[in-house]
Amino acid sequence: MAIEKDTRTRHFTAANKQTWDVSAHLHGSGDGWETLLADAAKPGFSVFDPCITQTLASLDLSGRRAVQVGCNNGRELLSLAAFGVIPALGIDQSPAFLAQGAQLAQASGLAPRFMEADIYNLPDDAGQFDLVLITIGVLGWMPDIARFFECVASLMAPDAKLVIYETHPFLEMFDPASPTPYQPSDSYFDTTAYPVEGAITYDGSDGGAAPTGYWFSHTMGAIVTGCVAAGLTVETLTDHPHSNREVEFDIYANQPAQIPMSFTLVARA
Repeated sequence: MAIEKDTRTRHFTAANKQTWDVSAHLHGSGDGWETLLADAAKPGFSVFDPCITQTLASLDLSGRRAVQVGCNNGRELLSLAAFGVIPALGIDQSPAFLAQGAQLAQASGLAPRFMEADIYNLPDDAGQFDLVLITIGVLGWMPDIARFFECVASLMAPDAKLVIYETHPFLEMFDPASPTPYQPSDSYFDTTAYPVEGAITYDGSDGGAAPTGYWFSHTMGAIVTGCVAAGLTVETLTDHPHSNREVEFDIYANQPAQIPMSFTLVARA
């Protein structure tokens, strides 16, 4: 069974690597990219929203070495420097996005290491860090959430912090493009692989063809249990009434009967 599970995980992570790599060129050109490059060179550069900014500011992170799992083009990893954190390592499967990260790092004057790696198969020299950061859109690409947290824990030095700022699993039940967007369209407990067709653009626009990727919904129970089973101690778990994903989900905010839309989890090794 373990071999079968590993084979399944490798299949999905390999497919998702192709999806993201083909999508990278959509994010590394144009006015948005040029603005990001210019901003990265400014003192105090940060792309974090007020919510994650408040969380990071409340922690004693000055001088701590950080790794971001699923770092994409490194913009958030580099943003940690605004909090006195040393952005030491960014891990991602996509070499095309990591190449963008190298450009942003050069613009910022910072020198993190960027590692192309499958989180489920980290090299022996990955190292350990004082802070592990996971942000929007990482957990949903992970086919095995329990093993994912085992790998995350392996990156944490003694007393290190894990900070997760992600979409709330409850929001995964709703489809803003549905004719009835306020009625649940998917079961909270559906953990089957959901095919993602087309290149990933963030804004809902058509990015063209891309290899099929696979998205996974995980319950909050599975996420918290995965942390605990990996030997981590959950310190805070905070539900938020705002979205930190695509703008089309903003229709669910500011409702009389408000659903949770995102969450922040802080744990320690």
